[in-house]
Amino acid sequence: MHDMTRCVVKPDVREEGFASLTTPVHRATTIVFDTAEAFASRGERGLDGYSYGLHGTPTTRALEARINALEGGFHTFLAPSGQAANAFAMLAVLKPGQKVLITESCYPPVRDFALQDLARQSITVDFFDPLSLQDLEARLTPETGLVWCESPGSTTMEVQDIPAIAALAHRSGALVACDNTWATPLLFKPLAHGADIVTEALTKYFSGTSDILMGSISVREPALAHALRSQFGRYGVGVSPDDASHILRSMESMPLRLAHAGRVAQELAARFAADDLVEAVLLPSRAECPGHDVWQRDFAGVSGLFSVLFRPQAVAHVAPALDGLSTFAIGASWGGSRSLMAPQPIREDRTSPRWQHTRSALRISTGLEDPRDLMADVDALLERIRERAGG
Repeated sequence: MHDMTRCVVKPDVREEGFASLTTPVHRATTIVFDTAEAFASRGERGLDGYSYGLHGTPTTRALEARINALEGGFHTFLAPSGQAANAFAMLAVLKPGQKVLITESCYPPVRDFALQDLARQSITVDFFDPLSLQDLEARLTPETGLVWCESPGSTTMEVQDIPAIAALAHRSGALVACDNTWATPLLFKPLAHGADIVTEALTKYFSGTSDILMGSISVREPALAHALRSQFGRYGVGVSPDDASHILRSMESMPLRLAHAGRVAQELAARFAADDLVEAVLLPSRAECPGHDVWQRDFAGVSGLFSVLFRPQAVAHVAPALDGLSTFAIGASWGGSRSLMAPQPIREDRTSPRWQHTRSALRISTGLEDPRDLMADVDALLERIRERAGG
């Protein structure tokens, strides 16, 4: 073998005896085969087989397997973001002429995707009251192919009765999908409660550091898995093994991070609720939160995301008062190490008579800072709002 060839050909390095606790990062585009016959039959390698780097490496397969074990699914797929997971889950199961029913409390980009993109494919889009089984049942038709849930809603925090929704949908011949990003499978397992598909924004608690975009889709049945695998291939969608490695590492601390965030969120929620500037605090563990009884029945705890609704006289003063925050940062998303606050408009995304609030919510995500610093920042925020509101 000549030197030019030696520079290119991979040496045969023994791996026996190298038992690492961490998953190696496998980067690849081209996958090589021992024989021409093996290459010709590469499409028969199944969901976990390797044929081209876009379709998975041992690193991404390890992350899929770890998430799938938590979700209790048949198979899990990785997507470039949480919203990509939502979009591809819908595209995989809906056909022209069918109808999708979406909870009004959904992540706003889901609403936009359905109205802009699914509608162009001759898919009828309708929205249902997240807390009304009667409203859902009235909107179900023989054409309904999918009922889309998000429980709790990422701003208004309604906890949906997934087992009851699944029973209604399945009786009508529709599938059920649930965006489970608020809870993660550590706090709620939609597949075990009747859903057929569950999506997660791994960007949030799975990553934990606000610097990785990724999503996942887990399914309960083989037919759904094969439909998704084919679709991902046709669209040329894959994820970085380096990003997958980051999330594999972060998952090891996710139970501890999530427990801390949930505990601090409840402390801060109680502080907001005790203030006369506040009209309502939306956190599922609180009795006044819509769907609290379902949360008690089905969930294992709370995460660090909740919302605050201020009284009319205070609303105009909330946004400018945020400029004085010292520990919290102003920003979207949640689940990272840094605590966040951001005003969120709601009314324009709601049509059911149940939602009467016309004002924005202040959405709060607790991170990993010392709770005493966060509480001091909340105290100072409320004082600034009070001073602006005139006492």
